[in-house]
Amino acid sequence: MEASRKRFRRQRQVLFFFLFLGLSLVGAEPRRYSVVEETEGNSFVTNLSKDLGLGQKELSRRGARVISKGNKLHLHLDQTTGDLLLNEKLDREELCGHTEPCVLRFQVLLANPLEFFQAELQVIDINDHAPVFVESDMALKISESSPPGTAFPLKNAQDLDVGRNNIKNYILSPNSYFRVLTLERSDGRKYPQLVLDKALDREEEPELELTLTALDGGSPPQSGTAQVYIEVMDINDNAPEFEHPFYRVQIPEDSPIGFLIVKVSATDVDIGVNGEISYSFFQASEEIRKTFELNPVTGDIRLKKQLDFEAIQSYEINIEAKDAGNLSGKCTVLTEVVDVNDNAPELTMSALTRQIPENSPETVVAVFSVSDLDSEENGKISCSIQDDLPFFLKSSLENFYTLVTETPLDRETTAEYNITITITDMGTPRLKTQHNITVLVSDVNDNAPAFTQTSYTLFIRENNSPALHMGSVSATDTDAGANAQVTYSLLQPQDPSLPLHSLVSINADNGHLFALRALDFEALQAFEFLVGATDRGAPALSSQALVRVQVLDANDNAPFVLYPLQNGSAPCTELVPRAAEPGYLVSKVVAVDGDSGQNAWLSYQLLKATEPGLFGVWAHNGEVRTARLLSERDAAKHRLLLLVKDNGEPPLSASVTLHVLLVDGFSQAYLPLPEAAAGAAAQGDPLTVYLVIALASVSSLFLFSVLAFIAVRLCRRGRVGLVGGCSVPEGHFPGHLVDVSGTGTLSQSYQYEVCVKGGSGTSEFKFLKPMLPSSQGHYPGPEIEDNPNFRNDFNFSIQ
Repeated sequence: MEASRKRFRRQRQVLFFFLFLGLSLVGAEPRRYSVVEETEGNSFVTNLSKDLGLGQKELSRRGARVISKGNKLHLHLDQTTGDLLLNEKLDREELCGHTEPCVLRFQVLLANPLEFFQAELQVIDINDHAPVFVESDMALKISESSPPGTAFPLKNAQDLDVGRNNIKNYILSPNSYFRVLTLERSDGRKYPQLVLDKALDREEEPELELTLTALDGGSPPQSGTAQVYIEVMDINDNAPEFEHPFYRVQIPEDSPIGFLIVKVSATDVDIGVNGEISYSFFQASEEIRKTFELNPVTGDIRLKKQLDFEAIQSYEINIEAKDAGNLSGKCTVLTEVVDVNDNAPELTMSALTRQIPENSPETVVAVFSVSDLDSEENGKISCSIQDDLPFFLKSSLENFYTLVTETPLDRETTAEYNITITITDMGTPRLKTQHNITVLVSDVNDNAPAFTQTSYTLFIRENNSPALHMGSVSATDTDAGANAQVTYSLLQPQDPSLPLHSLVSINADNGHLFALRALDFEALQAFEFLVGATDRGAPALSSQALVRVQVLDANDNAPFVLYPLQNGSAPCTELVPRAAEPGYLVSKVVAVDGDSGQNAWLSYQLLKATEPGLFGVWAHNGEVRTARLLSERDAAKHRLLLLVKDNGEPPLSASVTLHVLLVDGFSQAYLPLPEAAAGAAAQGDPLTVYLVIALASVSSLFLFSVLAFIAVRLCRRGRVGLVGGCSVPEGHFPGHLVDVSGTGTLSQSYQYEVCVKGGSGTSEFKFLKPMLPSSQGHYPGPEIEDNPNFRNDFNFSIQ
């Protein structure tokens, strides 16, 4: 028979090997599947692709996963086929105990896009446990005076199976006195009760031995037996009676060990030893015996072990009171455990993204669920994060939350976020759990390099050595990594005629600028160009800045004497009447300097004279004047050596020779030379003609030389593109007239118009041209040398 039972059990296991799948509800209701317990691991449960209406490859693409509370998974998903399989063999009794139905909840998580599906797996019980009596031998003492119909509770059997596979009824071996009734307690468990059908006669039969059998409802049913030994007692006709047959008490789960739960009390109207009562547990399970202790004398029930509402919510304790004659009474104590807030909420992380690109739109950072083992208010949970973070929590179904970015993140503002998720229950006192998450913001190339200045001004002295470091530009990029690596370059200059790449180079790594060749201030005073800074991001971003290079003048040009001419032709001779007063203007030395600034400030000095003290030169304007009255004793012919020197460092100079001839007056028909004075009267009128012809030739030669010099200078200026028209801008310096005439041998007075180049801040002297004298023969006004800001780089002509 035992072999037949085992074979039948195997047939049932094979029969229930296949699992039953179905959706019990629609919409938000969970899908419910079922599986028979003891089914082998890796067995097929269902195909999620079909259930969810998804393609077979879509589960893998969307990152489908199976998650459950506490991360203990009894199922796993084959993403290739979409099949939901068992991880291991399931034991319903181990998972759920006596709870029926045995339901394991889990979720199916689709990551992209985020979607949840609730599901339940019901583990169906099979009849794999037989009823077992805790005590296989039970002894009863029954008074012979017990009337028929008297009931005697017996100790029940226990069956780990549930539902119809649990204990169905009890049967008793055939006898003449007793039958057994199957009764059911408030918790649904069935227990046997022995009922006396016929009065006992101790003298006829003092002892009885019966067999009690417990049968379950399985197919085929399984059974367990216990022996019942009945001793017929002599008359003790009063059994103890409890004051209350039923006690209901409530006790908080955090009550201390030794706490008095209740005091039960029974009385016996008998006297003597028949009235002495002792208390004991009746049919108490092992859990009750471990949790409670009963004082056999006083009836006090005290706590022996800490209670846990989350494990067991109530205890049904049966108490028996016996007298000395072994008569007994029964009562039941229903102990209800009251929940206290002794369990902090728990957080289970299902998905977490630790790095998020900046500027991303709403992004899911984490998916998690929360739970609390407590009940009612103690089990209600609130979830929050810090208020000052660009994140927010989005509640999902059944205590699921998603942590989402509220706004696009900026790595340059904050590169790392420490998020604390706080879950708090509603109990008293409130308990909370915190979970810390660190989220890193990855860089995106969203910031162009920025120069430290919008424009740079560099100064370099002319005649520099090639490859000279002129200065640097600098740009920074607030991005990170390759996005922050800056490369410098030269951009097309604003003036397309400027040969920028032959003048300047830039180091692409550090922005250092170098002059490629020597610069000439007289050819190029300043130039501008743009530099660019480009990062190495994708796509690359760039910015630009303006660089102005100012060439500084060096004293590399000596003064050049314009008048008197020093061209190797006949020397220029100035005529001075002997009647001239002291301070009479003999001549004016006109000189220019190609440099600028103080390098072009000229001073004049008389180095050597035929007769010292007779003539003097003004240091600042080059005017040669008489120093005293002339006399007949003074020689007629004088040679003056003058020095023109600039103010540079070191100073450069030029010398000029001036010839002066003293005459009696300009009314003379001829101008005799000193060496021909003796024969002047003898030659008469032909000599005067010759003298006029000579003077005309000298004047023509002088005028031609001046015009040639002006033409050469104009051509040179045209080549470097620096000569403009003579203009007098508003502000800075107006034009001035310079007097270079006197009452010497020149045929008329000369003034020179000085044009000043404005706008550059250097007040450079451009050129001068002659102006006809006024009726008074003189222009009052400042001299050339009186203004130190003039640059004496000019052309002039005499008319």
